[in-house]
Amino acid sequence: MDLVEVHAALADPLRLAVAQYLYDTDETPGRLGERFSVPSNLLAHHLGVLAAAGVVTRRRSEHDGRRQYLQLSHFEPMVRQLVGVGIGARPQPERVLFVCTRNSARSKLASALWRRHSLLPSADAGTAPATAPHHTANAVAERLGLSLDRAMRDVERARRPGDLVVTVCDHVQETWDHDGPGLHWSVPDPVPGGAEADFVGAAETLEARISILAPQFQKESSHDQH
Repeated sequence: MDLVEVHAALADPLRLAVAQYLYDTDETPGRLGERFSVPSNLLAHHLGVLAAAGVVTRRRSEHDGRRQYLQLSHFEPMVRQLVGVGIGARPQPERVLFVCTRNSARSKLASALWRRHSLLPSADAGTAPATAPHHTANAVAERLGLSLDRAMRDVERARRPGDLVVTVCDHVQETWDHDGPGLHWSVPDPVPGGAEADFVGAAETLEARISILAPQFQKESSHDQH
């Protein structure tokens, strides 16, 4: 990664604003255009500059292949450091709720990893919950020293006022009609492939995202607030 190229890409106010918006959530080009009131052709140019510099990457939706999500290059320390400058504290929610479709892998791992990074309460749920956590998710969690919550929850019952909802599944993001504060992380589903490496990769991606989001809450809650 070229330091000069990254600095040049972020020197433009609009490109910096887009990168900072993507600091803790993924978004489609269309929604970015609406948010920043930028015509699609001009936005495409700016996104191309950010992508060429390695500041952002594109990921095709697992639900609708015609849709793309823009993501900050979270595994690049230089990008995280430069874009994170000036990111203010977020209002603290009552709880962080991680949501995927089956509530068997990504949301479970995310909630367990969150507890490693923050005292702010977390929970997990699904739009169509399975009957138990995926066996490979359990194995990977044990290997990583995590404890998965074995309760399987339907999101409509689990969600509370004051939750910050983080969808970690493109299918949920694109089909679940929900309001209130929320973020989306387009994390590859490890279940179809089934390989342990896929689950480890999902956990690594989730931990990178959590390590960005968790410090943004100024005050942390104690465990007795569960």
